Amino acid sequence: MNKKKKVLHLVEAMGGGVFTYLAELANGMSDEFDVSIAFGMRKETPENYEDYFNEGIKLIKVENFTRSLNVVKDIKAYIELRKIVKKEKPDIIHLHSSKAGALGRLLVGTGKAKMFYTPHGYSFLMENESGIKQQIYKTMEKILGKRKCLTVACGKSEWEQSRIVTKNSTYISNGVNIDKLNANLINANEQNLEDFNIKKNVFTAYTVGRINYQKWPELFNEIAQKLPEMQFVWIGDGDMRDKLTADNIVITGWLEHKEAMELSTKFDTFILASRYEGLPISLLEAMYMKKACVVSNVVGNRDVIKNDYNGYICDETDQFVEALKDIEKGNSDKLIEQAYSDILNEFNSKCLCNKYKEVYNESRSK
Repeated sequence: MNKKKKVLHLVEAMGGGVFTYLAELANGMSDEFDVSIAFGMRKETPENYEDYFNEGIKLIKVENFTRSLNVVKDIKAYIELRKIVKKEKPDIIHLHSSKAGALGRLLVGTGKAKMFYTPHGYSFLMENESGIKQQIYKTMEKILGKRKCLTVACGKSEWEQSRIVTKNSTYISNGVNIDKLNANLINANEQNLEDFNIKKNVFTAYTVGRINYQKWPELFNEIAQKLPEMQFVWIGDGDMRDKLTADNIVITGWLEHKEAMELSTKFDTFILASRYEGLPISLLEAMYMKKACVVSNVVGNRDVIKNDYNGYICDETDQFVEALKDIEKGNSDKLIEQAYSDILNEFNSKCLCNKYKEVYNESRSK
């Protein structure tokens, strides 16, 4: 029997959609590859994160991984990563998000491993950073983009952005695990709306994720204020929750994934008013659950939603408002069915893992 090739994932952003993406990818590949994950903890990392991964997947905590730039800790994290790579001796290293992507690509030349990088949303697209910082991030990506590492974007729009900073790139679209979603929806504990002060029998739009600059809570709040007869639910938490001031908004706080899925089934429509995205898992999950989806016209969202075909794409507050009114009137059934079909045929974890197996195996043959 041939020995499995070793894949080492390096990820600082061990939370939210990146966490879900990595869990699906690692689990889906563990039948053919020996998988390890070196990661950093975040507030949104599930307390029972080990339970999300198949038996045999090795989890290695990197003590000095930090989200923000920190020269001292970044140097220490780099030293940790060097030691991990030396010990694990992987055949393939896969980097996730900007911090791991930067430190990881500096490891090129320290071993014989083939290297891949998935940005999950480039830092130079973060509008809350100054123009100088954005330029620094872009310059760093261009410099590191010359390293011997294939960028594998998580969607077509991110791939188009990757071409600005590197010629060595491709893309594989995100996908959700349909079997696991079905199991979660069937086996999740029954959520009582009264536990969250959520009203019954009221048209409700929901979103999932961190309440931060990227997810544009100010816009979410404006939409809610213009539709006082509707109810809005934010599943998640974050340092900008004070921006959600409308009386018809409920914030649940962080929930376990299956709890969030069970709660989502009770709502009418999904809204994602982000400033920028990679390719959001929460959107794909909503499409599979047959929720009409209303999203902002940004990179990532556009890879999945086509306006008036499988959802609604909006440029401003009033367009979100009109879309939600249209859904409330019952005019979105065809869009919902098309979105569901798109998940079954393209945006699922089986497609994701099969494409990655091709990319990984191709790299091994060179």
